[in-house]
Amino acid sequence: MKPDVTGFFDDATNTISFVVKDPQSDSCAIIDSVLDFDYSSGRTDTRSADEVIEYVKKNNLRVEWLLESHVHADHLSAAPYLQERLGGKIGIGENITMVQDTFGKVFNEGTEFQRDGSQFDKLFVEGDSLHIGQMRGDVLHTPGHTPACLTYVIGDAAFVGDTLFMPDFGTARCDFPGGSSETLFNSIQKILALPEETRIFVGHDYKAPGRDDYAWETTVGDQKALNVHIGEGKSQAEFVEMRDTRDATLAMPKLIIPSLQVNMRAGKMPEPDEEGDVFLKVPVNKL
Repeated sequence: MKPDVTGFFDDATNTISFVVKDPQSDSCAIIDSVLDFDYSSGRTDTRSADEVIEYVKKNNLRVEWLLESHVHADHLSAAPYLQERLGGKIGIGENITMVQDTFGKVFNEGTEFQRDGSQFDKLFVEGDSLHIGQMRGDVLHTPGHTPACLTYVIGDAAFVGDTLFMPDFGTARCDFPGGSSETLFNSIQKILALPEETRIFVGHDYKAPGRDDYAWETTVGDQKALNVHIGEGKSQAEFVEMRDTRDATLAMPKLIIPSLQVNMRAGKMPEPDEEGDVFLKVPVNKL
């Protein structure tokens, strides 16, 4: 089955959110939504999420799932905002508990912060399936960028989050806590084992040098042949050396501190204080 896929590009974070529709019904899923956040002022904005809401309502769609490919470190999730207005269940990989344990300590969250994934409606494991109307989706556990990364294979389309980028840009970094270039290489092989005509939808695009437009759709065949990091049959040793060397030069994402605190809570802000004010923490020398 070939799902109808509509991408929404967020200029501030280079993130693509997807509405994935069953072609035989009005059912859909939303993958990797964005809540806009201005770090300088500490203010949130819902313009990106509202664009998705407008599209869903205009096309009379019914949202069944709000899916996260992983705990994003570069943008805040709008899943609770979308759920309140459109419905749907929020899902992520079961290894969210590892991320919660790691960053619960980094942000000194204390015992009141639950580290069991209970903030989400569904924790997926390898081999799980889900349905969007009559359309089946299968879950691949594809860690390496983070421990909780998933790829959702829905019909002839695979939504890979940050695991792979467009072939001319490469692959995800692996230097976050719990990341591993060896693990990422193995995860990518699982994706590349899908049929070559499988459409791949990437979670970010940074417009590689020489390309004029942003893009987010490619294929397994193109990734195998053309990906600058793993194409043409590159070995695990070659990939690990390249990835670890490259990662050592990268700065932390601009929104990593607010993003992790919010996204490990399924897109919810920390509990407000007695006066109803919400605060995010800035750990010093922890990242």
